[in-house]
Amino acid sequence: MPFIQSKVSVGMTREQKESLKTKLGQAITIFPGKSERWLMVGLEDNCDLYFQGSNAEPAAFIEVKVFGGFTDAASEKMTAELCRIYGEELGISASRIYIKYEEVERWCWNGSNL
Repeated sequence: MPFIQSKVSVGMTREQKESLKTKLGQAITIFPGKSERWLMVGLEDNCDLYFQGSNAEPAAFIEVKVFGGFTDAASEKMTAELCRIYGEELGISASRIYIKYEEVERWCWNGSNL
C-alpha cells in the first residue's frame, strides 16, 4: 500500500506524467513486498516551490508513504532512484529535491482497515 506524491515547480506533459508513473511503479519494488499493483501516485506540477530563497531553478518535493516499515538501505536506494528519475524526466537537480519518507501503521482500503 505505498503512495508516492510529488510537487514540482515545472510543468509536465501528459507523456511525462505517464512516464513518471511507470518509472515510479518500477522503483517501488525497491521496498521488499511492494509493487505497482498497490501503488497510488499523485503528481502536481507548476507548484510554487522556493528552495534556499529562490524559485529560479526547478525543484521538487516528494513524499513516499509505505504501509509497514522499510530499511535504511532501501530508502537510500530509493532516494538515488527518485533523484535519477526526476532528473531525467524533468531536469530537476538532485540538489533541489527534498524527499520525505513515512512508515504508515494503519492503512484503509475498500471500506476496511488493513
